[in-house]
Amino acid sequence: MTTTKVSTERLCHWFLTPLGQALLQRQRRALEQSIARCFGYHQVEFLVDSQLPVGESSLLGHRIPAVSRWQPGLPESTLVCDPHEIPLGSDAVDMVILHHTLDLVDQPHQMLREASRIVRSGGYVVIVGFNPFSLWGLKRLFTRSNHRQEPWNLRFLSKARLDDWLTLLDFRVNATRMTTAAAPPLTSLPWYHRMWFIERLAERLKLPFGSFYVIVAQKRVGCQTPVRREWKRPRFAGVATVHPFTPYKKHEENS
Repeated sequence: MTTTKVSTERLCHWFLTPLGQALLQRQRRALEQSIARCFGYHQVEFLVDSQLPVGESSLLGHRIPAVSRWQPGLPESTLVCDPHEIPLGSDAVDMVILHHTLDLVDQPHQMLREASRIVRSGGYVVIVGFNPFSLWGLKRLFTRSNHRQEPWNLRFLSKARLDDWLTLLDFRVNATRMTTAAAPPLTSLPWYHRMWFIERLAERLKLPFGSFYVIVAQKRVGCQTPVRREWKRPRFAGVATVHPFTPYKKHEENS
């Protein structure tokens, strides 16, 4: 299970286009609102590229950016690794941010399992992914698979599937932000902004048709079940003799 190098590079180039930059800005704002109440110290942020950070607004003190491929000019603290083999110990960090990481890997469930391994009890996994039930997902659906380009050739995992995976990994979904970025993916930025009336309509009706979602899930805190001590039965020295008891009657005393 590895990320596709070509897809990662092309997705990075797509995020540098006007449409990609507009989407990235919205993702950063949505992520800032979603993790405003997440606290801790260590944060690992799996990025499409080191030039495209998304979790800078986090309140956690120690941020570790992680990428799947080495490139010149990486910051010294950058973690370069295969997402399904994270070189960190179990229960090591307080939050993991997956920015389209599950959309890129071949086996997203296994990658999510590895991310859950390094998160301590009470920590968070934050997932940013493309929403298949949107106009963006509709374009992907009606585009031939051999003609799809980034980001349409990536996985568009549904929120329901991710909720099931997180539940199996003993996570509780605290919040899901289905963004109102419901405008169609037009390459012309002026026309894209003109379609914002669709987003206003989606926001007013609270329709879950945004182009992406942000899921915040918290790892359940494990508790120790007290083991009841098995007491040995006392040994009896003998058998007590029980005498019959006759109740006292007042009329017998008078007679």
